[in-house]
Order: sequence, then C-alpha cells, then structure tokens
Amino acid sequence: MSIRNAARAILVDRGKILLNKNQNSAGDSLYGLPNGAIYYDLPGGGQNQYETLEEAVRRECLEETGYAVAVQRLAAICEEISAHEGFRRDCPQYAHKVHFLFVCRLADEPQKPLGEKDMDYLESVWVDLEEMKNILLYPKIIHENLPRMLASDDILYLGSERV
Repeated sequence: MSIRNAARAILVDRGKILLNKNQNSAGDSLYGLPNGAIYYDLPGGGQNQYETLEEAVRRECLEETGYAVAVQRLAAICEEISAHEGFRRDCPQYAHKVHFLFVCRLADEPQKPLGEKDMDYLESVWVDLEEMKNILLYPKIIHENLPRMLASDDILYLGSERV
C-alpha cells in the first residue's frame, strides 16, 4: 500500500470558487455515494515523483480546468483514508491520501483546452461562495474548513478523515 500526496487548489475569483463537478460512476465509490450522484472536489491531484507540490498543483489545475494558476500560499494539510474495503481493493493507490491545499490565483493567461479528465469528472464550474453550503464537496473535512482556510494566513492542520 502506498500513501498518495495530492496537491489541491483553492481558487477564488470575484466571490466564486473553482470546483470540479463529478458524477459517481463506480458501484463502490470512495464516498459511499450511489451511482449517478453529483459531488464536487477542488481542482488538483497526485504529485508525481520528482515534482514539487507547487508544480503538481499548477500542472493539475491546467490539466483539469484549463486555467494556469499562481500559487500564493499553503493553506492547510489533511489526511483522507478510505474505510471501504471494495474501494481499497479496487483503487489502492487512492485509498490513503494526504491533501496539501494551496490558495492560488488565476495567472494572466487565457484558459486552455483540458489536458486530462479524471474518472467521474464532468466539468469545472465556478460556484458562488454563498452556495457552498448546498453542495457535496469532498472530502468533507475540506468542505467544513474552507472558510477557516480562506480567512487565516496560518497553515492549518485539519486532521484525518476516514471515509
């Protein structure tokens, strides 16, 4: 078993946050959602070997959203561990992740075509920060602490979540 580092972007512009909209297509999903359920996550993903976390978040944002971003600061760190045996068996490389959450801003570049679509990915959408309470953003530990991450200049340790 391995532990995967995931670099994720908190990208807020004009009162909206950029999120990836997903639709569960797996029978035994990480979050226990039924097939067809809509959920959201922050843009970002796994760190490659010999790649810095900042390089990873910039690459992942460009691949997933088409937006080039500039990293401003590390906001938080948290851990996500799957408790679902089926998910652990079928997707062991995603069953234990450490998320590094970076506050980013849009770079002064036009949006590019997407380079990669992850499993379940539908599209990237700008969501009004006031609407965040009405959506399923995973991991929940990130959703619950998003206001703290945006309000603080400190690096926060959010803890661990078993999903």
